[in-house]
Amino acid sequence: MRLVQIAAATALAVTLSACGSAEKTVDQKGGSTEGALVGVTMPTRSSERWIHDGDNIKKALEGKGYKVDLQYAENDIPTQANQIENQITKGAKLLIVASIDGTAITSQLQQAADAKIPVIAYDRLIRKSPNVDYYATFDNYKVGVEQANSLLAGLKTRGEGPFNVELFAGSPDDNNATFFFNGAMSVLQPLIDQGKLVVKSGQKDFKTVAILRWEPATAQKRMEDLLTSTYGGAKVDGVLSPYDGLSIGILSALKSSGYGTPAQAYPIVTGQDAEVASVKSIIAGEQYSTIHKDTRKLAEVTVTMADAVLKGGKPEVNNTKDYDNGNKVVPSYLLQPVTVDKANYQKELIESGYYTADQLR
Repeated sequence: MRLVQIAAATALAVTLSACGSAEKTVDQKGGSTEGALVGVTMPTRSSERWIHDGDNIKKALEGKGYKVDLQYAENDIPTQANQIENQITKGAKLLIVASIDGTAITSQLQQAADAKIPVIAYDRLIRKSPNVDYYATFDNYKVGVEQANSLLAGLKTRGEGPFNVELFAGSPDDNNATFFFNGAMSVLQPLIDQGKLVVKSGQKDFKTVAILRWEPATAQKRMEDLLTSTYGGAKVDGVLSPYDGLSIGILSALKSSGYGTPAQAYPIVTGQDAEVASVKSIIAGEQYSTIHKDTRKLAEVTVTMADAVLKGGKPEVNNTKDYDNGNKVVPSYLLQPVTVDKANYQKELIESGYYTADQLR
């Protein structure tokens, strides 16, 4: 990357000495990208993390002098497809896309490629398309590993076991969901095989336990059904939940069945995204843990990546082998997640400035 930068700097110096003009960056078609429009599409406002993501990216891009068209599709695939098409029509020089369905925007990406518009997949890998240039995300396999380790850490506080656990996974059209689940099962499956963990319902494969669109109400209904069909005199000791929104639904079902009392504590329930409601739940001793993915850092990496691309350079990546979208391996930058529980939320969320103490009261 340094050689590219040196070459670019040398070429710029020659240009300036020849004509005295101001620096101008160009896109893949040779047009100026100074003050360029960047299209940013997010899945939904129903999850507060996507609101933070959108706001952080917009602010950082504008801080670098770019214009931003930020759109939310409210988990409606045709809406997101239309938003991307509109951004292309408006003359966006680069697209940042957090997809609802990683396989549903292939034709829009082809339109972008035809117009020589680079595409950065944000947090969710866009699949089955050659027209994805870069990917910025967290180490999603490690997210699952950390969720499983946290589940086990919580269960250790409850005795020796064996423990009854139930498994939940994310939306099957979200590529990240399989990484989360596979990472978690790499830790849990050996213990299930040894009989130290018992999935009493027998529901252990991804397709069976996946929750479409990450809907909390769907997770709540599934937990209610599990309690009715499988747990009579038995109790649930732990629940692998991949996302805070699902965790809230799961806990609601458990509360309706008599959990969360002095006589019957809540099971150990995991989560992800450190959403305010779930952090408050952790502080209250209900949800056990969440995986914190600092969206400020992800936005910073993504915007740095976008800026490099718009200026004709190659952005920094740290993974070029693991994220195969079914058509190509997408060069990626992975950030590291952090497990947050009652013991460390103050340090990780308040002292870091991610939330204020008042927000979590």
